[in-house]
Amino acid sequence: MVYTALIWIIGILSLLFALFLTRNLLKFDQGNQKMKEITNAIKVGSNAFLKRQYKTISILSVILAILIFAVYSYLGKTVEGSITAMAFLFGAFSSALSGFIGMWIAVRANSRTTAAAEKSLNNALQVSLRSGAISGIAIVALSLLGVSFMIFLLQQAGFDIKEIPFLIVGYGFGASFVALFAQLGGGIFTKAADVGADLVGKIEAGIPEDDPRNPAVIADLVGDNVGDCAGRGADLFESTAAENIGAMIIGVALFPVFGINGILFPLVVRAFGLIASIIGVMTVKCDEDESPMKAMAKGYFITSVLATLAFYFVTIKMLNNIWFFYSGLVGIVTSILIVLITVYYTESSFRPVKKIAKASETGHATNVIAGFAVGLESTALPVIVLSAALILAYKFGVFSGIEHGGIYGTAMATMGMLATAAYILAMDNFGPIVDNAGGIAEMSKAEESLRKRTDKLDAVGNTTKALTKGYAIGSAALAAFLLFSAYLDEVAKYTGNAVMSVDITKVPVFVGGFIGAMLIFLFSSLAIDAVGETAHIIIDEVRRQFKQIPGIMTYKNKPDYAKCVDICAKAALKQMILPGVLVIGLTVIVGIILKAEAVAAYLMIGTISGILMALVLNTGGGALDNAKKHIEAGHHGGKGSLAHQAAITGDTFADAGKDCGGPSLHVLIKLLGTITLVLAPLFI
Repeated sequence: MVYTALIWIIGILSLLFALFLTRNLLKFDQGNQKMKEITNAIKVGSNAFLKRQYKTISILSVILAILIFAVYSYLGKTVEGSITAMAFLFGAFSSALSGFIGMWIAVRANSRTTAAAEKSLNNALQVSLRSGAISGIAIVALSLLGVSFMIFLLQQAGFDIKEIPFLIVGYGFGASFVALFAQLGGGIFTKAADVGADLVGKIEAGIPEDDPRNPAVIADLVGDNVGDCAGRGADLFESTAAENIGAMIIGVALFPVFGINGILFPLVVRAFGLIASIIGVMTVKCDEDESPMKAMAKGYFITSVLATLAFYFVTIKMLNNIWFFYSGLVGIVTSILIVLITVYYTESSFRPVKKIAKASETGHATNVIAGFAVGLESTALPVIVLSAALILAYKFGVFSGIEHGGIYGTAMATMGMLATAAYILAMDNFGPIVDNAGGIAEMSKAEESLRKRTDKLDAVGNTTKALTKGYAIGSAALAAFLLFSAYLDEVAKYTGNAVMSVDITKVPVFVGGFIGAMLIFLFSSLAIDAVGETAHIIIDEVRRQFKQIPGIMTYKNKPDYAKCVDICAKAALKQMILPGVLVIGLTVIVGIILKAEAVAAYLMIGTISGILMALVLNTGGGALDNAKKHIEAGHHGGKGSLAHQAAITGDTFADAGKDCGGPSLHVLIKLLGTITLVLAPLFI
């Protein structure tokens, strides 16, 4: 009861702190009238899209909840079906709420960051990062409280604590389901607008990024909020929810040793990670001539140290076994290494980005070739680090001397890696906030000193978005093994076997794995193609407006911004359905036809393929993006040069992958884990 109360207290206090930060944010100046007008246009477009998107997602969620109940009822498990369906809807609602919080905060932080940049770089940094932290803190706290609330309700209903983690897997499934559509729809919207704005505006019209004469510029800024903030908010919520539940299921296996402590441990550790993240965020500050990235790195280091200390004390108190602390420490160190690797591949001061920028001198093709090569190369180091982490965490768990200790050790590593999740999400939201702030500064024709500060923050924002994607896919990799182990436990519970083996030499099992790998490529194709199809429509519309409204270029007439926003919204909502339905439908087909063992192969090989594909799309895309920024900073001919035009092509080529396909794969990986857990009885 003490630990349950601790989780509730920390979760509620964290939400109150997020409200405190929100209250402070709203006190900041919104800037001049022009900045307010631009912000209002972004706000209206973001709200309209999210309302339409969530209406579609709500309908799909209700249909799937009914199907879940029907499947369990067919199998004679009406009670379990009712609980799972309700948990699914609650998880879906919580994930949608997290996405809304991310968007709501971002559209209010954008212009305030721009206005703060009038005073100093530090003011703008603190406004943007603390605004991002509001979402990070609120989302992790909601995840804790949501899972805790489900546990409380089921305990009051008389269910044994050992049964509850298996009953609430629907909560993680609902969160993953909504996150997939939120990330897909938002990603299609933002990247289609970005590609259209860049290709026509920068290359054909020769005007700067975020120029108010570009008809797609507002759609691009709206996209940052609905894709990078709302979509990522839902994504990070489902990550914490699904991985908490997966670790709790592993804890059930160790109930004879740790009792309820082994089940509640993931929630307690996550709660203390929240405190560490809050302290880390509040310590961030920088001088006018200091790199904002350096300041945020200090905050991340402080968060990691505090999270490590908390992990140690909680492990000793709840589990009384130092080896599980070592497993958790592996996860914390892994998160730092993954972040550093991603920075290496995406920061303009290192070899990969410089190589792509240099290749741009000889044209569009060599830029894309170099960027794709960097993306492929970027898979090696993360795989080595993650593989070493899994082996070490497993070994430390074995050294604990406890049966099933190895698997629980891998769960500890996942919990360690996610201990700093709130701080990472703060940096993730920082990226689109400062991107919009820079756009507002340019559109409102702000002073040069202000624009230099927002440009500096925007450049750092590109790096933080890349490194948080690296962190997300790294945590997904560790969580994948966790959810895979949980699936094996779930199947064993229904079959009565101690453990289920997966024999890849069996033809149905091999076929299941084969289909899992194929799913990743087909899903990525559909997501990326959806961006291309929508961008095609936007490009035609922007060209039409430049041709039919000649006063645009001389500022005599305003572009029709609303038309581009509407095109992106309609196309994104239409295009997001098929990839999402494909994942659900194919999993059910494989499970019904090939059965549980084949589903295990489908899950694991699909996950491995998804991790590698996401690394290629995310990191390679981030490198191509920053190669363009590197050239725009004055290298290799600077803005307007042939190298710059080639880099724009490379950046737009990468956009569909790094901000739509790649992030959607993060969700897909965990969705595969949660859907197989929920539907395991159907596959027996």
